Amino acid sequence: MTRFLIVEDHPLFREALEGALRMVAPEAEILQATSVDGALEQLAAGAELDLLLLDLSMPGTTGLSGIIRIRKAFPKVPVVIVSAHQDPSIISGALSLGVSGYILKSSSKQDLAQSIGEALRGLVCVPNAYRALRPRRAPGPAHDLLKRLHDLTPQQLRVLEMLKRGLQNKQIAYELKISETTVKVHVSDILRKLNVLSRTKAIVEMSKIDFATLASEGMRVKHDRAQSE
Repeated sequence: MTRFLIVEDHPLFREALEGALRMVAPEAEILQATSVDGALEQLAAGAELDLLLLDLSMPGTTGLSGIIRIRKAFPKVPVVIVSAHQDPSIISGALSLGVSGYILKSSSKQDLAQSIGEALRGLVCVPNAYRALRPRRAPGPAHDLLKRLHDLTPQQLRVLEMLKRGLQNKQIAYELKISETTVKVHVSDILRKLNVLSRTKAIVEMSKIDFATLASEGMRVKHDRAQSE
């Protein structure tokens, strides 16, 4: 049986995605998660997926950090981004991480279904206007930073994400249920792998790949969609 996982915190859009998935595979099993952490929990529990559909902007994650965490922990799981964001640099950055496609939320249900079908057949689905981005990779410094981020362990990516949120070592230790000493070790390793000298610089580097405006823009887009629907 075909199995999908929708990772999206907006209930109306989860429903729209489920409708599109039913058009592609009527008998499929469709799992749902409202956060990257929730998706990772389901994957860690042994959920075998044919496709994971991921929103970029959800509570606790911004930009490409969610993709990086999932790809790092479960590199064989095919991931398709379903996002409202149309910036070519964002799409190119996502493709550079090996995702199976990038679908715009503004797509019709029929277009959503067609793109999902392409991804299931092993093709990289990209909106027509962005098909020239398919073979591209994030250029120059951005590509180097992506490689450095990929060297981080899943736990280090979580710590880095929390650093970006402004959490201190004690707070990170509480959230991850680890000791402050372990957090300090993770932070030291993160700084070394990112080749930076301070937490502040690590946050600045992360912002280059996270596209800081995504979080606020994503929530605004979701609010507008909810108001219109």
